[in-house]
Amino acid sequence: MSESAHRIIQREDLRNRAYVFRDRAHAGAVLAEMLAPRFERRPHAMVLAIPAGGVPVAAPIAQRLALPLDLAVVSKVTLLWNTEAGYGAVAFDGSVCLNDALLREIGLSEAEVEAGVARTREKVAHRNAALRGNRGYDAVTGSDVVLVDDGLASGFTLRAAVAALRATGAATISVAVPTAHESSARAIAASVEAFYCPNVRAGQRYAVADAYRKWSDVDEQTVLAILATLRPAAPS
Repeated sequence: MSESAHRIIQREDLRNRAYVFRDRAHAGAVLAEMLAPRFERRPHAMVLAIPAGGVPVAAPIAQRLALPLDLAVVSKVTLLWNTEAGYGAVAFDGSVCLNDALLREIGLSEAEVEAGVARTREKVAHRNAALRGNRGYDAVTGSDVVLVDDGLASGFTLRAAVAALRATGAATISVAVPTAHESSARAIAASVEAFYCPNVRAGQRYAVADAYRKWSDVDEQTVLAILATLRPAAPS
């Protein structure tokens, strides 16, 4: 067994099963119980969610573990004709992770790739302003980070996030996702200290949404509402 496989903490009873979570909040509660023995009230630890879909998963984790919640703003670079398909990702620090194999296959020109990256940088900048007020990421430095998303397919969004958090000075990075394709899980696990995923699935056909009985897009207003519930009330 590879070293990365040893870093994957999963639920054997949920392996290779579909529709195991009611919704993202339920998935987060399942992950929180898996993370609790290592992270509950852990000093210098924090939960970082990838918006937008990772936020409803991360909220119950942060609540259960009594840890601060923030966002790691990362967005995939999508095709103009299919915004669900991505060929890379841009992270909050401006760094870019591209799927070179896919780019060779689909034959995008260098100018088309640069235009896609530029559009995605604008999206990341907008989200960092709208959802975080353009705050910096100083709190990451020296922290044990639990990085959360709602699922892992190709893995380029998480790969970009991990690289950016390393560059920002995270002490350790543990990824927590409710569902992941086995090959992508192994690839990401090789780059982090631990990889928590209750629903690991193998096979050629894989979709993140197939782990959930209720699945829908998460908009920015929902993200802001969730974050507001976790912020301490201002003193009277």
